[in-house]
Amino acid sequence: MNKKNLISIVGPTAIGKTTLAIAIAKHYKTEIISADSRQFYKEMSIGTAVPAQEELASVPHHFIQHKSIFEEYTVGDFEREAVKKLEILFEDNDTVVMVGGSGLYIDAIKDGLDNFPSIDPKIRESLNETLINEGILSLQERLKYLDSEYYGQVDLNNPHRLIRALEVCIGSGLPYTSFLKQKKTERNFNTITIALNAEREIIYDRINQRVDIMLEQGLLEEVASLKEQQTLNALQTVGYRELFSYFKGDIDLDTAIAEIKKNTRRFAKRQLTWLRKKEDILWIDYKYELNEILEKIEQKRNG
Repeated sequence: MNKKNLISIVGPTAIGKTTLAIAIAKHYKTEIISADSRQFYKEMSIGTAVPAQEELASVPHHFIQHKSIFEEYTVGDFEREAVKKLEILFEDNDTVVMVGGSGLYIDAIKDGLDNFPSIDPKIRESLNETLINEGILSLQERLKYLDSEYYGQVDLNNPHRLIRALEVCIGSGLPYTSFLKQKKTERNFNTITIALNAEREIIYDRINQRVDIMLEQGLLEEVASLKEQQTLNALQTVGYRELFSYFKGDIDLDTAIAEIKKNTRRFAKRQLTWLRKKEDILWIDYKYELNEILEKIEQKRNG
């Protein structure tokens, strides 16, 4: 029996992944799984670029705004739930589409999670104290020293990710990345990965435009409504942390907006670094012709 196919749409932020995912899902009359960890939370929508209501209505979507920021939701939880959902969807579909820019979550579905050692919880407590007392820069510098490879690909503005990597480095005495190179889980479906790309200047311009649009849509008001919850893990992300700093009076609004754009550009750069290390990816220009992409998918499916 032929394996089912998961078509994974990846690429830097603001490149147009949602539009392509919907077009492909419509062609195959199938459904979409989101692997964008920022879009899991119902309290966040503008700053996480959740698809518009008409887009969500055009094709069934899963794992978008299905959790609250007050719930603990790990990549392990996502892997377990998403693989179970795929099993259900593959009962009626030969093809399912997955879209997102969160590399860890995409890899979890494609290859399974890596096995990490048990870590003394006191290490995390100590790192959390470091974050409070010395700031995120201290965590960044320590990770650069202990695991420069992961330092080059992680979201350096996400303290939750930094602390997770550091506690493994400290607790095991080994680089975090050494646990990312283990044997992968065999899946009962094929994954066809399509990566959208453009010249760096184009990507950066699209990011700057998107941030401006988010502000017009009410990003400031959305972040203001979440000020009381700003210490939650879900809110340790670009677009929110910078505006929390503005509301605290640490920086002015123009600086906060410039920081959002800068940090989003850096995030896009890390997304591309992660992708370029992957094998067997179909790289597609962001000004694609849909028919050409569908032809390439069919070649992969039948190859």
